[in-house]
Amino acid sequence: MSKHELVETPERVGERAARAEAAVQRLTRWHDDFPTPGVRFADLTPVFADAEGYRAVLDCLAACAPDADLVAGVDARGFLLGAGVAALLGTGVIAVRKAGKLPPPVFSREYSLEYGSAALEIPADGVELRGRKVLLLDDVLATGGTLAAAADIFTEAGAQVVAAAVVLELGFLGGRDRQGDYPLTSVVKL
Repeated sequence: MSKHELVETPERVGERAARAEAAVQRLTRWHDDFPTPGVRFADLTPVFADAEGYRAVLDCLAACAPDADLVAGVDARGFLLGAGVAALLGTGVIAVRKAGKLPPPVFSREYSLEYGSAALEIPADGVELRGRKVLLLDDVLATGGTLAAAADIFTEAGAQVVAAAVVLELGFLGGRDRQGDYPLTSVVKL
């Protein structure tokens, strides 16, 4: 799909969003008390394993920022989203990794999440980020720390986050409130 194909009628936009939402609602597996007691884990693996569901989600996410020139997927399920959306948009893709997975130098940001703390990293050299327009993707928005940390890293590197998108937003956890000024899209919001 070229960037020109992403200019669509409101009807097509609605149809695409409805297909993606239906696939996520139908195929997501829920696991209580995982990875720790009190957390309810949304497993999107069945959505990604379903060809039609996966494509519907990718189409929906790609439409969030057709002017992006780089797609960033957050470790680890965001890698699947980032690669697919980058291919649709005809852009590059960069993986936002968990700490310790990349050789130095790196841009790094620590953050807290609903069951602990962690850090994310991207390369500090080898990929020119200054002035790039980034679409930031993750699978689930819960408390918002992961997505906000990823956005901060790109800002520190001189890039502009033009939009962020997630497959599933757990709105009752308030993660949207922790995000920056960029538009944030959710395929499904609970």
